[in-house]
Amino acid sequence: MSLPRLVSASANPHKVAEIASILAGLVELSPRPADAPDVVEDAGTLEGNARLKATAICRATGLAAVSDDTGLFVDAMHGEPGVDTAYYAGPNATYAENRAKLLHMLQGVDDRRARFRTVVMVVHPDGSELVVEGVCEGTIATEERGERGFGFDPLFIPDGGGGRTFSEMSETEKNSMSHRGRAFAALVQALTKG
Repeated sequence: MSLPRLVSASANPHKVAEIASILAGLVELSPRPADAPDVVEDAGTLEGNARLKATAICRATGLAAVSDDTGLFVDAMHGEPGVDTAYYAGPNATYAENRAKLLHMLQGVDDRRARFRTVVMVVHPDGSELVVEGVCEGTIATEERGERGFGFDPLFIPDGGGGRTFSEMSETEKNSMSHRGRAFAALVQALTKG
């Protein structure tokens, strides 16, 4: 049986590598075409942003496209940074600047509960969609720990991870419990059922 084929809508090389690792042997993932247009992610929701990206790449390639959008939702900050997670410290902010802003905002805050939520969207050339999501509950560390991963990984301590941040885990361990890992596992299940 041939594997389902999807074109990645993401232009983030860290995210694409993580997705490819999760989907290895389960889905044939083609890279986003180099000449694909940039997509303005202004839908205001994770679902909307994922739809914008997948629709644009599906139209550009004529093939089923997969995209995801992820947000970090911190309880003490009324769900911020949420849909703006990737641009938390500004439109051209680095991962380090985003993390520094979050640590600053949480100075002196005891309730550091948070969750990552990933929405994955597949858009087919006929216009049909498949939407799944994954959530990982945890807390925000008081300082960066670990060397692996990207984004907020050095600050996020997932429940059930032995008190370690995602950056202190192996790629396999992180993918087994992360929001993105759970979302793409749900995608594989949806694509292969029946």
